[in-house]
Formats: sequence, structure tokens, C-alpha cells
Amino acid sequence: MREFTEQELVRREKVEAIREFCNPYPERYEVTHTLKEVSTLEDGITDISIAGRIVFMRKMGKLSFVRIRDLEGDMQLEFKIDIVGEENYSFFKKQIDTGDFIGAKGEIFTTQTGEKTLRVQSFAFLGKALRPLPEKFHGLVDTEIKYRQRYVDLIMNEDSRKVFLGRSKFYTFLHQYLAEHGFLQVETPIIQTAVCGASAKPFYTHHNALDLDCNLRIAPETYLKQCIAAGFNRVYEVAKCFRNEGMDSEHLQEFTQVEWYASYWNYEDNIKFYTGFIKALLEELIGTTKVTYQGQTLDFGKETWDRINYCEEMEHVLGFDFLSIEEPSVLKEKIIASGLFQAEELEEYKSLSQIIDFVYKKKIRANIVDPTIIYNYPSVLIPLARRNDGDARRIDVFQVVAAGTELCKAYSELVNPMEQRDAFEGQLKAKSQGDDETMEMDEDFLLAMEQGMPPISGLGFGIDRLMMLIYDVASVRDVVLFPIMKPIEKEN
Repeated sequence: MREFTEQELVRREKVEAIREFCNPYPERYEVTHTLKEVSTLEDGITDISIAGRIVFMRKMGKLSFVRIRDLEGDMQLEFKIDIVGEENYSFFKKQIDTGDFIGAKGEIFTTQTGEKTLRVQSFAFLGKALRPLPEKFHGLVDTEIKYRQRYVDLIMNEDSRKVFLGRSKFYTFLHQYLAEHGFLQVETPIIQTAVCGASAKPFYTHHNALDLDCNLRIAPETYLKQCIAAGFNRVYEVAKCFRNEGMDSEHLQEFTQVEWYASYWNYEDNIKFYTGFIKALLEELIGTTKVTYQGQTLDFGKETWDRINYCEEMEHVLGFDFLSIEEPSVLKEKIIASGLFQAEELEEYKSLSQIIDFVYKKKIRANIVDPTIIYNYPSVLIPLARRNDGDARRIDVFQVVAAGTELCKAYSELVNPMEQRDAFEGQLKAKSQGDDETMEMDEDFLLAMEQGMPPISGLGFGIDRLMMLIYDVASVRDVVLFPIMKPIEKEN
């Protein structure tokens, strides 16, 4: 059992003293306004009842001031001994600390310094904090507190409150926007029996009741397309996904993404829909379509976004026709001969798709600043995308990239089950070459495809990465409430 600090011991003793006066952890309290609402009220309004956590106290002789806070607002409270009574005022001064919860009823007025304040006529103690709040808090400086004790971060850090309040508002906007455009929300399995929907390393688990080896979802794609086959013309999911890969400033193993699919669309329809969605979202969350991210201004409000043809740009970068190459070793040799990369830089990449993607990310994506649509991808990269009618080596895919990071990926979907089976077999070949991020043969999905599918276009984007960009934070952990952390080593 850990040892308590002196302050913690004092607070625990106060719980017993409070118990003699009132219940230190009462059942409920009736509030009439949130702190955000009460800050806009006119002076003189009475019978206001509010509640929150105390984050600041200035206790004086017969007059004291307290600041309470919730996620969306702060409010100053004025305590006068001749209004609340001597006994109550004495209790307030002796037993109440910062970090405690309090409810207060009274009248709104504005102080001489221009601050909206509640003149307290009565108050109720609502919860004792056994640990004090940090006296000083500098956000990113103390990352241990920030990530391991997010509740402390949100109490003390206004920037964090802004991010996570914005994230909650994002969900509200997303559901409303998609519903208004005819999309229906569904839920698909997290525990699956085939690794499919994206190129990634999965987490594995075992289903005891069925004695079945399973994997955690890396993407909801194949199930959402089965919904399309079932008659959901427009469908979406907010999906928790899991990829057992490395951690960096933009990636966590557990993340949240949105995927939507629309019957009878192609990828150009999705470009139009996504750009409209992003513009409306930014106006809702931050009131402008211009975003400042890590010192760069990104303009999402332009009528037409920049476009880059993936295959053409890659040929320009490489200096040769890379689509005609079928063996990874040959592609590596030509890239090394061109001087773009050294052999050791390419060593860990085993398949054509891995090598091509590595070059693209280093030589094309990394240099993009303004919101840009990348389109016309090599078919080897995405086995679930529709092959171009004019050249089967290319697929009708687009990504939006801004500030060097991918914001979404979308394509016209492959709905021909025979071509899909061939594409899955290509994935098995890549796996045999050493690529451990390939998809598996998904017979259940192929069965649904054989039942018949209309033309489809789907789009997916990670919420975490989008929040990073909107709120200008450099680490994905700053937009995830409770990111996974390495356990603290216990002392012997």
C-alpha cells in the first residue's frame, strides 16, 4: 500500500469532519444551468443553481471567492458570511479544498472587474477530493500525468478540454450529416475469422466457446459491403480497429475510424461528398475552413483542391515504368540503381506493394502541404478496389493528403467476385514473399459478392488523425482520451 502525502492525510481526516456536518458524498444535486449557460445570464437573475469542481479558492475573513469548472465553462462564486451564515461559512473555510465538488444557489451579478459571478445564498458539499490538484501544470511538459491521468489533464489544461470537447462534437456532427444524406449506421464484428479490409498486422485471440482462432478487426470494410449487398444503399460505421504495428506520433494500435459506402457512386462522387463534409465539419468545429497545423496554414475551403496522379508522379520520381515490373527483387534493383535509396533502406520491404508504398510516402506524400487529392493508384496496392476499365494495372482510388499525412482513402469498389478472388490470391503470393501485412482469402465475403453487388464507392478515415490536424497537436496521444501506456515498473 502506498504512503500518503501530508496533504492527502489532511484531506482524509477532513472527510470525517465533513461527515459530522453533511454527507461527504451525497446522492444528487439539482442544477438549473450549466456553467456555460450561466455565464451568459443577465445580472439580477436569482434562484440559479450550478455545480462544479473547485479549481481556485481565495479565502478571506468574511468574504471569499471560489472558481468552479466543468468541461465547457468556469464560474466565479462569491461567499459572504452574512449571507450564507456563520456556521456554513466556517465549514466552507475549514473543510473545503480545491479539487472538491460543490453546488451553489444564488444571484448573478458582475464584479467591478467585469467578471460574471454567482453571489452564493446557499451551497451544498458534493464530493471530497482525496488528492490535491497540481499547483502548476504545463500541459505537454508532464506527459506522464497528461496521458496516464487524463482526468487531471482535463481539469487543468484548457487546450485539452478544447480538443476532447471538439471530438465529442465531431461525433454529433458526423451522425447528423450522414443521416441527412441518407446513410444508415450499423455495427459489424470486432472479433473476426479472416484478416481482411486493409494491409496490416492483426491482433489474434481465441474464442473458447467455439474453440476458434480469431483476429481483432483491422477494418470493417468487407462487412459493410455485405450490408450493401443486403440492400443498405448507404451505410456507415464508427469502428474501433486494431493493428498490431509500431507506435509513433500518428499511430496507435487501437484507433477509431469512420467508413461509409454508397451504392451507385464511383470515387469521383466520393471526392465531392468528402470535400463537402470536411468543409462543413470545420465550420461547425472551429468556424473556418482554414486550419493552422504545426506552423502551416491549410486551406480546405478552396472550391477545387489540388490533384496528383499517383502513377504518373511515381514514374516521374523513379524514372522508369514501375507498373510493368512483377518481381520485388527487380523493382528494388532498379530503385537502388537510380540512386533514390540504398539497399539497407529497402531491406525490410518484401512485396511490390510495400516497396511502392515506401517510395510514395518518402518522395511524394511527405512533400505535400495543402489539401491534395492523390488518385490513379497501382492495383497491387489495394486488392479490394475496382480495376480501371482502361488499364487493369491501375485502380480507381483516391486519398486526401495534407501536411504530409493521409486524411482519408476511398475508391470505387471491386464488385466482380472473380476478379476479387484473383486479387486475394495475389495477396497470398505477397505473403509467401514475406509480406506479413497482406489480407487473407475471405470466403464469406466472396460468397456475398457472388450474390451480386451494385456499383459501390466507399471511404474511410481515421478520426484520431483528423482531430490532430484540426486542433494542431503533434501526437495522436493528445487526441485519444486514454492511450495505452507502458506499465510503470514497480519498485522491489
